[in-house]
Amino acid sequence: MLSCKAQKEGRSPVGEEIEGMVLIDHHNFINIDAFEAQVIRDAKSLRKFYVEINKTRKPGLPVPVVDFSQELVILVCLGEQKGDKAPVLSKLKETDEEISMVLELVEVEKDGDMTVQAINFPFYLYKMPLVDKTITFQRIDH
Repeated sequence: MLSCKAQKEGRSPVGEEIEGMVLIDHHNFINIDAFEAQVIRDAKSLRKFYVEINKTRKPGLPVPVVDFSQELVILVCLGEQKGDKAPVLSKLKETDEEISMVLELVEVEKDGDMTVQAINFPFYLYKMPLVDKTITFQRIDH
C-alpha cells in the first residue's frame, strides 16, 4: 500500500501558502508562447488580456468577474510546456513594501503510462485579497 508516489504528492512549496488565493481560470492552449507572470489590478487590463487570447479562439473565453476594489489578479502564462506541469505559487518573503512570490513548476502525476507528451501553452489566473504592495515573481524549475 505504500509507494514513492505518495511522497511526491506530499511535497510542499518552497515558500508559505498565500492566504485567500484562488484559481479562477486555467486553459492549456493560448497564443502566448513565452513565460510571463504579472499582477492585474483593474478590469480594463484583465479584459485586454482576454481580448489578446480570444483572437485565436472561437468561441472566445469569458472574462471572469473580479471585484477589483477588494481583490487583485495574478496571471501566470507558462509559455511552451511539454507534458503536464502545474504552477505552485507561494510567498517567499513579505516586507512593508513588497511581497516576493516564488513560482514552481511541478509535474502532474497521471495514472498509467503515457508516452506521448503534448505541447501546450497554458495560463493560470488567480485572485487574492487586495494588497497595496509591489509583487515580484521568481521562477523555479525542477
